[in-house]
Amino acid sequence: MAENNPDSIPSDVENTYNTPANDPKNMQEVTQYVQTLLQTMQDKFQSMSDQIINRIDEMGTRVDELEKNITDLMTQAGVENEK
Repeated sequence: MAENNPDSIPSDVENTYNTPANDPKNMQEVTQYVQTLLQTMQDKFQSMSDQIINRIDEMGTRVDELEKNITDLMTQAGVENEK
């Protein structure tokens, strides 16, 4: 199970750089490592943000449908809508 530690490096990025052959040895390699790490984090954050927005949109649609169904039921029962 993955840890929820915000300070931990994602395993796919960590696995790319944690072998001796891939150990950053100069500033250019360190810079590339950091850029890759930041890009991976940004991509994952964007994906999560998109999922959250989609779920909020779905919930809004469901609430609208529920309100309409309640209004229809109230109309069928002869109850006035007192908004």
